[in-house]
Amino acid sequence: MTDQKAENNSSIPIDEFSNLRITSIWTFLMSVQWSEPWLIGLLVFHVVCLFLTVVTCRYYRAQICHFLLMVGLVYSAEYLNELAAMNWRSFSNFQYFDSKGMFISLVYSIPILLNTVIIVMVWVYRTFSTMTELKTLQLKRKARREKREKND
Repeated sequence: MTDQKAENNSSIPIDEFSNLRITSIWTFLMSVQWSEPWLIGLLVFHVVCLFLTVVTCRYYRAQICHFLLMVGLVYSAEYLNELAAMNWRSFSNFQYFDSKGMFISLVYSIPILLNTVIIVMVWVYRTFSTMTELKTLQLKRKARREKREKND
């Protein structure tokens, strides 16, 4: 039993930067060296995307363009991961880009997808608001029409 546990324990990867055993997403994110310039740039990119998501809430067409751009960026994540895995030495100190794409999914795709979820929630809210206003107007028109018919 202890041999099997030791064997299972040895199969868990150890991070070279922090010497932690990577057992969860949290320990994986803690093992990333966040002070690298390209990661800081990626974080700034995500903040700008969130800012644009909030600003474009009032501009429907701009929000559609923003949404489609973000979906395209997520779609291209696999190709971006392959490109980064081949050229990581030119911009990073560590090879983060694994063949399964866990790193790029966690730090690139998920924040962008959260922005798209916010946009979809705004669209659903707008749709419900418009439907409510439309129904209210229909009921007011019906009430006015019935009132006019009574008076005639």
